[in-house]
Amino acid sequence: MKQLHKQISARRDEEIPTPQTPPYSPKTLKHHRSLPRSIHYLFREQRLLFILVGILIGSTFFILQPTLSRLAPSEAHSSVPRSFSTDAVKTATNDVAHIQESSTSYSIPANKPFQNKVGRVPVGIGRRRMRIVVTGGAGFVGSHLVDKLIKRGDEVIVIDNFFTGRKENLRVGARFLLTSTSEVYGDPLEHPQKETYWGNVNPIGERSCYDEGKRTAETLTMDYHRGAGVEVRIARIFNTYGPRMCLDDGRVVSNFVAQAIRKKPMTVYGDGKQTRSFQYVSDLVDGLYALMEGEHIGPFNLGNPGEFTMLELAEVVKETIDPSATIEYRPNTADDPHMRKPDISKAKELLNWEPKIFLRDGLPLMVSDFRNRILNEDEGKGAR
Repeated sequence: MKQLHKQISARRDEEIPTPQTPPYSPKTLKHHRSLPRSIHYLFREQRLLFILVGILIGSTFFILQPTLSRLAPSEAHSSVPRSFSTDAVKTATNDVAHIQESSTSYSIPANKPFQNKVGRVPVGIGRRRMRIVVTGGAGFVGSHLVDKLIKRGDEVIVIDNFFTGRKENLRVGARFLLTSTSEVYGDPLEHPQKETYWGNVNPIGERSCYDEGKRTAETLTMDYHRGAGVEVRIARIFNTYGPRMCLDDGRVVSNFVAQAIRKKPMTVYGDGKQTRSFQYVSDLVDGLYALMEGEHIGPFNLGNPGEFTMLELAEVVKETIDPSATIEYRPNTADDPHMRKPDISKAKELLNWEPKIFLRDGLPLMVSDFRNRILNEDEGKGAR
């Protein structure tokens, strides 16, 4: 039996082939690629194009870096820098400045004139004047930061509650302009109206909220000037017209123009004999600019002395827009002034200002603007 078992096992070993392991041989070294194969590798998947683009970008950077580093700040020769102080903000800031010096890379020596120095500009960044708010700018650290920013040519607005800060630490250059109105004269008993006229206003009338509101604003402005030394200017503006007025703001010129363009009757309140004076907007802007640049507080009347009744104004609008336009009369509003005409002698003398544009010259400019906007408005409604 043992011999029989050995014979069977020997036969099985003969039937099952045993795997033979090949003899070990070292890995053959690869030959270097030939030149055609290398060129083919570069052109595959646009590798050469990416290499050339990278070289171009790198070259451009190194060529432009010296030029950009020598660029001067765009506002280096700006005129007198300004800083502003706001007393009314009640936030405890304790010399905390929301602008960190470490985040700025422009420095000017304090003992040398700003106009003759050029700060170093980081690569790729053009220096431009910034408007910066610094809280706690009247305090110890904040005031020094404000000085540095102003020397750099930036416009700085300071917010401080003066818990630890002091007004003396600030260089205040703000000038406050109040745009008041001819409505402070109410229904005047003096004609034309001078700035010395105190007015004739009904304090409980339907129009008094606006009239008295402006009179109060003038009072507070002068109180801040006398009590806190705030530099102020006051302008009393008479009726003004021109492009960009609201189409339906209720003012007589915009009402007449919009109604005539839309082929609707022009609305005249009362008998139409009440008078107003109309100045073109660019004349007003020139007056405000002269006031702010000058050294006189005011108040100054800024208006066109040319006086028109409402019926005369309606006729000018008809001549400009549509001679066939009609007029619709309605009851007059309460406390409507009978006359309004500025005496601008003071502005002529002290501001060297007077209006230049007559109503018949300025009105067509306003009409052109209104026509375009009303046309676009109508097209928009039709598209809905």
